[in-house]
Amino acid sequence: NEGDVFVSNHPQLAGGSHLPDITVITPVFHEGKILFFVASRGHHSDIGGISPGSMPPHSTNLEEEGARIVAFKLVKNGKFQEKGITDILVNQEYGGTRNLKDNLSDLRAQVAANNSGIRLLHQLVEENGLDTVEAYMHFIQHNAEMAVRHMLKDFAAQHGTKTHAIDYMDDGTPIELTINIDPDSGSACFDFEGTGPQILGNLNAPPAVTYSAVIYSLRSLVGQDIPLNQGCLAPIEFKIPHYSILNPSDDAGVVGGNVLTSQRVVDVVLKAFKACAASQGCMN
Repeated sequence: NEGDVFVSNHPQLAGGSHLPDITVITPVFHEGKILFFVASRGHHSDIGGISPGSMPPHSTNLEEEGARIVAFKLVKNGKFQEKGITDILVNQEYGGTRNLKDNLSDLRAQVAANNSGIRLLHQLVEENGLDTVEAYMHFIQHNAEMAVRHMLKDFAAQHGTKTHAIDYMDDGTPIELTINIDPDSGSACFDFEGTGPQILGNLNAPPAVTYSAVIYSLRSLVGQDIPLNQGCLAPIEFKIPHYSILNPSDDAGVVGGNVLTSQRVVDVVLKAFKACAASQGCMN
């Protein structure tokens, strides 16, 4: 319904990265129909868990890392659901948020940011017409897709249709990647078979983190000035073994995987494309 806003942060069940990153999503209506969605994601300074800051170094499961939200209606019929979101943030087994006022203020700011985006989208539609706006949204994604396909074809022509790389986390857990490229279509399969199992720690990374690492790497490898968008992943098929460090169980700890394992995945992707030497494997 118009006036509704949703919130989520669950890494494994709602496409999140780690729990402090909370996403607020608002549908955009035009003549009574949902045409678009706008979203804002913000890292909250604390959402509970076993240590202040909700980035515990020694967590072994997701519950220890803070409040888990698969989906909640943050705004219902235009009214901010303060009691409902407060209950989620405060009532936790390992201690609720230590900074509720900031959480609520930041969530309201995210809602406001979405509303600003909605106003701009409506303005864009009024100025150019809905058909033109939708067409250019598809054009931008198609252009990104073709840029990635051309890059993959060029790589296959120079280095062959199959490439492989492996690197390791500090505990020895392997992250292994085999890429098979179709030289005719420019599509590719990114197969992470051989990657180590999930660990009893928090360096596990949900699939969304691997998708983000790959889209970042592909955008870096493309020799054209294109805006980052989902079209970059249109030619890519992913195979990520279940219960691996890159596709853990729903309750696995992941807070460190977003900042550490993500960068090692980037290292492995760039190594497979013979693009550059590895970094220190950390985004900090």
